[in-house]
Amino acid sequence: MTLIDIWLGILQGLGTTAAVTAYGLVFAIPFALAFGVAQYLTGGVARLLVTGVIEFWRSSAVIILLFVFYYALPVVGITLSAMTVSAMVLGLNAGGYASQAVRAGLQALPSGQREAGAALGLSRPAILLLIELPQALITMSPTFVNTVIQLVKATALVSLVTLTDMTFRAKEIAQVEYKPVAIYTALLLAFFVVCYPIALAGRWLERRVAAPGSRADGI
Repeated sequence: MTLIDIWLGILQGLGTTAAVTAYGLVFAIPFALAFGVAQYLTGGVARLLVTGVIEFWRSSAVIILLFVFYYALPVVGITLSAMTVSAMVLGLNAGGYASQAVRAGLQALPSGQREAGAALGLSRPAILLLIELPQALITMSPTFVNTVIQLVKATALVSLVTLTDMTFRAKEIAQVEYKPVAIYTALLLAFFVVCYPIALAGRWLERRVAAPGSRADGI
């Protein structure tokens, strides 16, 4: 097999890689927003509990979480599909990192933003939804793009739970063609081809949100 043949064979797993990434974002984005906002708004014991959940998903090894949720949970009667486990573990791990960008983005806003909202008679939830989050999301946009790229790269681990992604296809080809340098070079190129357009889209988004007339300067 030529390098092109190997590369095309690896791309046969692109559909699974894309599906895990998409489903992972379904977990990552709501988790990041909900727990980032909760960590920003809460204090005391409540903040400690929120932080504990974030740190569990952010600080645990993804490969161990995949094994625990896919192979250990059936022992106690809970069986999840490989796709569900992969999307949940990778998504919540990425969401744990992104939640800190949400919290930091909100904390970076001048206190005058909240005070202005209160002076207008807005409730605290309304201030958060109408004033703080729209501005903070602008500064968070690069982090969310990085989260997508991180998810794509992390899908290299889902072959461990039997999903036929690009890495799994590379392993299959390696069993037939003993050309490790060519095979894993092709796999590297495959991930680059998938991730680089996302990075370019992220740069375009940064330019758009930072353009004159955007809401980056507050109310």
